[in-house]
Amino acid sequence: MLAAIFTICSTVAVVTACKEANAQSDNPVNSVQSTELIRTSQSWDGVELPDYLQGRPELVAVKYEFPAGQKLGWHHHPVMNYGILVQGELTIIGQDGKEKTVHEGEAVVEMVNTIHHGENRGSKPVILYMFYLSQKDLPLAVQHPEIPLE
Repeated sequence: MLAAIFTICSTVAVVTACKEANAQSDNPVNSVQSTELIRTSQSWDGVELPDYLQGRPELVAVKYEFPAGQKLGWHHHPVMNYGILVQGELTIIGQDGKEKTVHEGEAVVEMVNTIHHGENRGSKPVILYMFYLSQKDLPLAVQHPEIPLE
């Protein structure tokens, strides 16, 4: 195909056909768009992510929906995970009081083995897609009901 386009473009008599072929390939409607949302080796609080687990991986994708005003209990993740917030705003609070508010369209890398919780302080539901790099039989989160929410 490339050779055919080159041949067409090198022939002066069919310059119009060359311009039309290039216009179709440069048209964003007809091409795949790619936008990198995040690339990091740190969680949202700046802590370096741990090394990968040894053994066979299990990849898990989860869609979460949090009603307005909802608070999640204190928990930690024993495995690495990251996600994309597609609706609303989610505030993540570390046990040390550090906060991060994630907005629509933003990516977030969660803390690993650090206790935290999340809150939907907004007026509309949060929709969040999370992706976990886990192993069979490992929990995605470990709850800490002994720590009261404020």
